[in-house]
Amino acid sequence: MELGITSFAETIPDPSSAPTIGHGERLRQVLEEIALAEAVGLDVYGLGEHHRPDFASSSPATVLAAAAGRTSKIRLFPAVSILSTDDPVRVFQQYATLDLVSSGRAELLVGRGSFIESFPLFGYSLDDYDAIFAEKLDLLLAIRDNEKVTWSGRFRPPINDQGVYPRPERSLPIRVAVGGTPQSIVRAATRGLPVALAIIGGNPDRFRVLADLHRRTLAESGFDPSEVPLSVHGHGYVADTTEQAVEEFYSSYAAAMTRIGRERGWGPMTRSQYDMMRGPDGSLVLGDAETVAAKILRWQEILGVNRFELHVSVGTLPHRQVLRSIELLGTKVARLVRA
Repeated sequence: MELGITSFAETIPDPSSAPTIGHGERLRQVLEEIALAEAVGLDVYGLGEHHRPDFASSSPATVLAAAAGRTSKIRLFPAVSILSTDDPVRVFQQYATLDLVSSGRAELLVGRGSFIESFPLFGYSLDDYDAIFAEKLDLLLAIRDNEKVTWSGRFRPPINDQGVYPRPERSLPIRVAVGGTPQSIVRAATRGLPVALAIIGGNPDRFRVLADLHRRTLAESGFDPSEVPLSVHGHGYVADTTEQAVEEFYSSYAAAMTRIGRERGWGPMTRSQYDMMRGPDGSLVLGDAETVAAKILRWQEILGVNRFELHVSVGTLPHRQVLRSIELLGTKVARLVRA
């Protein structure tokens, strides 16, 4: 069971805390988080790609390359790389380069993106939301598997027997991020790809059908499910006591989810919703080390996952609290889970 951290380098203002920090300060904090995650023995750190004012990381590969220079063991990946509105050639080159400079510690997690601001920014139509990702995923896999590529499609100029460099010294690990659609699970599994399930609401038990679908489709497509790992990503926070975790996390989390909810037609986050989400059957992985470890192990039992990634700073938590949460995840939660 691997454990790690994900972040979007959030700068969402929390009305109960200090003023919103700048993008530069937040990115420097991310580098501190990654160094600490390695120091306390966590396996992975993922940094998301966004193109909006309340998230500081539009170029995760750049930040992760800086982190590679400060670390030696922890594996690094984008969470996610928005493949739909990027060029698969450049995405592969960036993460192959990261893999080389980090001595084989890069991974690539790709997705369609839960936010849509990159589509108008880079000149793509939302009418092509699903088709463009499928096409670009196949091109990315062709580049991974072949030094020289011949390819043509709808959304990018053709490639005629051209090489893509640099080449990593091993096959670059590629996963697909899935929010909850069976079609996305099937698309990944028919290509033999691992999946990362994002569980950010509702009862995690409902994702069991997707985990089972992934394993079944892998087998039907000629792949061994035991060799294709399944991971899960969830919001949460670890503190010295559950009471402390509940009170420290609520304000920034509610502010962030309410802000995002306004864009998506959700109602504001309430304390009663929050308390339900942090319960045994909820999606928040929140509490002291024992409580968090118990929930991770429950998800492992239900879904059969091989990795759990905790997204701590959904809103803008004070940096010292984020660091303490990472420390507890690595020193206490990990010990309980791995035992």
